Amino acid sequence: MRERKLLVEELLLPHLDGAYNLARWIVESDEDAQAVVQEGYTYALEQLEKFREADVRIRLLTIVRKRAYAWIRRQSNRSQLKEAIWLDPADKTSRPLSREGRKRELHAALERLPVEFREILMLYELEECSYAQLAEILELSMAAMTGRLSQARLLLRREMTEIQRRRSRERVGPKQTVT
Repeated sequence: MRERKLLVEELLLPHLDGAYNLARWIVESDEDAQAVVQEGYTYALEQLEKFREADVRIRLLTIVRKRAYAWIRRQSNRSQLKEAIWLDPADKTSRPLSREGRKRELHAALERLPVEFREILMLYELEECSYAQLAEILELSMAAMTGRLSQARLLLRREMTEIQRRRSRERVGPKQTVT
């Protein structure tokens, strides 16, 4: 029993933050992400013996990802898979923001992305998964994965531009007419 506990601590626990981050970006709620990770972690514990040869981090993230999508399907008919918003990034004018302000804008832009784009950006940028690991976790071919990552980056840039454009308009206020 003690050996198993040490094995769990050594293999799974270091990856729980990453699993939570992934679940949080998919299900969009702290409480629901915690439930998804708990469910995924319990399943991973049952499958632990199979993990010895495999990359535990990839297996855990794959399990949590699948559990998060299953959770979404179990919820009401309301789909959390939003349609992509295609905007033209034309306006580059914006005043500089504090670090916290930039983080808030990035978070807002990420929240507007469809879940499949949020998850790939989170796994690549925050969890630092390699392309091969991304393809395995997302169960995509390498070509499909690189295409999705590229599209996710493009959509994120567009969302950031739109957020900055709105902030710029709010700062200037409505156009005034001279009579």
